Amino acid sequence: MGAKLREYKQKISSAQTTKKITKAMELIAASRIQKAMARVRASEPFSRAVTRAVSAVATHTTIDHPLTREAEKVERTAIVIVTSDRGLAGAFNSQVIREGMELAEMLRSQGKEVVFYLFGRKAVGYFQFRGIAAAAEWTGDADVPGFATAEAISGALLEAYSKDAAEGGVQEIHLVYNRFVSMMTQEAVQVRLLPLEVSEADDSGSSSEVFPLYEFEPDATVVLDKILPVYIQSRIFNALLQSAAAKQAATQKAMKSASDNAEKLITDYTRLRNNARQAEITQQIAEIVGGADALAS
Repeated sequence: MGAKLREYKQKISSAQTTKKITKAMELIAASRIQKAMARVRASEPFSRAVTRAVSAVATHTTIDHPLTREAEKVERTAIVIVTSDRGLAGAFNSQVIREGMELAEMLRSQGKEVVFYLFGRKAVGYFQFRGIAAAAEWTGDADVPGFATAEAISGALLEAYSKDAAEGGVQEIHLVYNRFVSMMTQEAVQVRLLPLEVSEADDSGSSSEVFPLYEFEPDATVVLDKILPVYIQSRIFNALLQSAAAKQAATQKAMKSASDNAEKLITDYTRLRNNARQAEITQQIAEIVGGADALAS
């Protein structure tokens, strides 16, 4: 019976230690979420401005630009998968990797060869463990992504997009990442970066509204050459920031669940320890009474 008591005490101590760690990690993630969301909000005005500029050029001109032109036959497609460098975030990394692999399977069913570009140690580890080759990898700053990383990723993608398929180039680029929806929800989304899909202006307003006439200097082709790479950089950077914020929210949720489970274990083991202790006391009393009766007789 004493061995049982020692076992329950050790399990209670282990659960209490685990709870301290998970509670501390939950508080750290909660403090980092606000900073991550502040970075996302700071990047959105520039991203919206660049998107409006690209939409204006692409919508109000009839030029045929390589970044907006649909390929007659798509032979190779690039998929950029954005994960985190660390775990302890529930299904955060697994859901985005699953989304990317499902997209790759769909593209292969269409007769397209898929090339992977990976961001984050979790994606790199997943692909290395399964022996899947990747065209490029970036790790080390998933928690606080820098714009230099977004520039490096966009540069590699644009270089591949500018080549022919025979030279190792791609005709499509897809981006898969976790989007921050709320503190409780992080959604794995996929977007096609190239060829550029530009929607027309919103027609929900009055039909009598007069839209401005655009003049591009020196010409629309030069404007697109300059602004489209910046647009791709801003989209990728915003996706990295969204993923970083979503990861902190997922970590907080996972650590809160772990703390709650540790508290439940502590309660259960405390009850078992008390039952074992009560049984030991009852047995000792029975032995004393039995011994007294034996002496009296």
